Amino acid sequence: MDHAIATKDLTKSFNKHLVVDHVNMHVRTHSIYGFVGPNGAGKSTIMKMLLHLVQPDSGEVKIFGKQVTDKSYEIFKHIGSIIENAYFYDGISARDNLQLHCEYMGYPDFCRIDEVLRLVDLDPNMNKAVKHYSLGMKQRLAIARAILTKPELLILDEPINALDPEGIREMRNLLKKLNEEYGTTILISSHILSEVELIADDIGVIKNGSLIKELTLQDIHDHQTEYIHLEVDDVTKCAQILDQMKVSNLEIVDNHTIRIYSCPLSGIEITRELARSGIGVESIWKKQDTLEDYFFELLDGDDQ
Repeated sequence: MDHAIATKDLTKSFNKHLVVDHVNMHVRTHSIYGFVGPNGAGKSTIMKMLLHLVQPDSGEVKIFGKQVTDKSYEIFKHIGSIIENAYFYDGISARDNLQLHCEYMGYPDFCRIDEVLRLVDLDPNMNKAVKHYSLGMKQRLAIARAILTKPELLILDEPINALDPEGIREMRNLLKKLNEEYGTTILISSHILSEVELIADDIGVIKNGSLIKELTLQDIHDHQTEYIHLEVDDVTKCAQILDQMKVSNLEIVDNHTIRIYSCPLSGIEITRELARSGIGVESIWKKQDTLEDYFFELLDGDDQ
């Protein structure tokens, strides 16, 4: 399989504390890879090692099949990135910042500057210094800079931080457009799992520096289960009544909650019969597992 990013036994410690533990990551070319894990799991450190900003203690990184070294200048010309906080020359405008970036990268197409500013909904004609920008505007500018040189690979660490819901939606659409229309490979980390679920093809789950699992979003969807979530005042009696109703595929979650799987009855029928039996129904609704549910299931399973 063709991989834009492949790591082998990538390992890093700081002050004898193991931060990244023999990580083998595989990001398919032309895919969107969602990198998820708790804060402090090692996501940012791995992204820095991919970009050679942090040296691994051991292991290797390959980008587009070539091993990353101190002399991988040509590889990095094809990569755009946002890692942690983006920094700019605060005393000049967004346009001037992007022009400096073009010159630094040896990218001659200054006309591209207006295009990317419009893509991230910043006014190309605004001469306001970046130091007067809101946090959300600075994040938009960071994304504009990351895509300025039409990179083949984007490495984005929490790129939707500080954006409002409308800005998040716009960034989601922009990333999908870059991927679908231009074939850009995107590695994106985010703590907003619902957003990752909307755009990613593949998911990598990391905890305590270890990559627990890599899987496609289709794998997750195949795992997801629809069920009826039922909250009652007496789960023992409720389970007995449901058994009499020939509802056997159920799970008692706690003292007030039951999940019913593959139920032939409607919620109305269940509620009516439970009420007749004197059982108080606090709530009942249909639910399907989300990426967040699957994520916490993986993390909880890893603890066992």
